[in-house]
Parts: sequence; C-alpha cells; structure tokens
Amino acid sequence: MDRIENTDHLEDLLSEPAPHAIETLARLDGDLMLLGVAGKMGPTLARMARRASDQAGVPRRIVGVARFSDPHIEGQLQSLGIDTIRCDLLDQAQLEQLPDVPNVIAMFGMKFGSTGQEARTWAMNCLAPALVCQKFRKSRIVAFSTGNVYGLTPVAGGGSRESDPLNAGGDYAMSCVGRERIYEYCSRTLAIPMAILRLNYAVEMRYGVLVDIAQRVWVELPVDLSMGYLNAIWQADANAAALSAFAQLATPPRVFNIAGPEVLSVRRVAEEFASRFGKPVKLEGVESADALLSNAEESHRLFGLPRISAAQMIAWIADWTARGGATLGKPTHFEIRDGKY
Repeated sequence: MDRIENTDHLEDLLSEPAPHAIETLARLDGDLMLLGVAGKMGPTLARMARRASDQAGVPRRIVGVARFSDPHIEGQLQSLGIDTIRCDLLDQAQLEQLPDVPNVIAMFGMKFGSTGQEARTWAMNCLAPALVCQKFRKSRIVAFSTGNVYGLTPVAGGGSRESDPLNAGGDYAMSCVGRERIYEYCSRTLAIPMAILRLNYAVEMRYGVLVDIAQRVWVELPVDLSMGYLNAIWQADANAAALSAFAQLATPPRVFNIAGPEVLSVRRVAEEFASRFGKPVKLEGVESADALLSNAEESHRLFGLPRISAAQMIAWIADWTARGGATLGKPTHFEIRDGKY
C-alpha cells in the first residue's frame, strides 16, 4: 500500500488486530475496560479490542473511561460499539462508581506539561495507579509505562533490556518509576495478575517522533541531533501487543519493552525525508553516544514482530506530510535529554 488516504483509512489501519491479539481475546474471559481511553492511543486500542473480540466470536463489553474533555472522542467511541464513562481517576468517589470488570488496561498518565506541574504529575502517575489497583483488586491489569524509566543508554548496546537497572532522570521519568513500583506493590500485596509495558515510541501519521522530524524537514527547520537515535513502533503494533499481554500476566508483574526492532538514526531519517520532499536537510548539533533506547526482543518473541517496518512508516509519513495531512499538534519533544517535559 503506497499511501494512507485519509483519517478514516488511518484509524481503520491503526485498529486492525493482529492474529495474536485475536487469539488472546478469544481465550480471555469477561469484559474489558480502558482507563485513560481519550489519549493518543486509547481510541484505536479500544476499537482494536472491539474488532478482535468480534472476530474471535466473543461477546464482550468494551468500556472506555476518561474525563472526555473532547466530546467528539466520546461520540466516536460510542459509534464504534464502545461504551463510555466519564471519570476523573484522581477522584476516589468517581472511581468507586465504575463497574467492576475482570480485565483492565491502565493507560492514563501525565508527561507533557509536567515541568511546573510536578505535584500533579506525581499524583497522576503514582496516586491514581494506587487508587485504581484498590478499586480493581480482583481484576487482571495491563499497565502502560515508558522506556524513559531506563534513562540514557549507550547506543552501541542496542537498547535497554527489561532486566537492566532503572536510572530515571527528571520528575516525569522518576514518577514513572514510582508508578511501576506502585503497580508492583499492589500486584504483590493484592495478588493482582499484571503486566507492565514500557513503550518507546508509538508512531502514526498524526504524531510521533518520525512525524516531528518530517515536519521540521518539510518547513526547512533544523533537526536537532543531540538525541541522535530512537526506536519507533507503528501504533497498531503497540496496540496489538497491549491486548496480547493479557496472555502473559503474573504476580509480581511481568515487564515488557514495546518498541520497534530497529535503532534508527535521526540523521538518516531526516536525510530520507529530505530526499523524499526534494528539500535540503538542516541538521544541528552532534549525536551523543547514548539515547533513550529499548530492546524489545522479548515482546517480539511472545507477541510477534511488528507488522509495519520503520521504512514503511517513513514512506507513509512523508506522503501524508507533503499532502498536508492532519496532525494532533502534540510534539514528542524526543530531543530533550534532561527529562524536563
């Protein structure tokens, strides 16, 4: 497929379930709730859960929970057969009103804007998980985390592995370590089967590291090379891994890196976009010997390799950008090295 035609086509691709996700949901008992469903990944993950359950022939309620500050997202989910509930997860009274379900995906959290709002960042990333675990102490939980918990790792090493020590820098990454520790504590003390997914970085046409680079090249702004290397995974493949993780739960939680198999060079990605656009490439700075990188071999072994390669993502994003395709206007700030988001 040479191009993604429009947003409807994109969202259909992003919610296309992989075979292992369908197989997992075929064996999974009960309804599924997504907490924080209104974020960048939530709507397509909820839709994939709906499609995978339907294809597996399993009648299942899919419930999306968020504050829904954008009512369009709520209506869109409802039109796809996904039930929605408005809830502020930091309000314990609202949280307790949620229905009990056997399966929960916890994808809420705070990153951007964390500088200057450190207290709320820690509350959202640590207090909310504790409240959620108390509420859903009888459920199975797949919880999103981030590769930022590892800190910078030598590029030559191929990325951090799940067994590596954590070395977070900055309030955001430290609060994400705190989030993981809360989940582990609750899993151990409440016997909650759980998996923690360290994501690094999900990409689609409207946002992501590759989109950030493409947009800078398109308008002929310089691309910063100080964070010179990255991982990227097609959002649909990250979504499929999240659903497949329900087959790999444990107490204490199993931890999986969710990332693409390639270590990508920012310089080479920028040069590829420049070649496709017929524009000059402007680069500034020099590559450091370390970066935020994750080795996802274990999740690839269990959940399968990503279906979409980095080369395919770059080709699609270049075409989308040149045609003026919609974006979410949410840059990743991947070039930041001090953890201040």
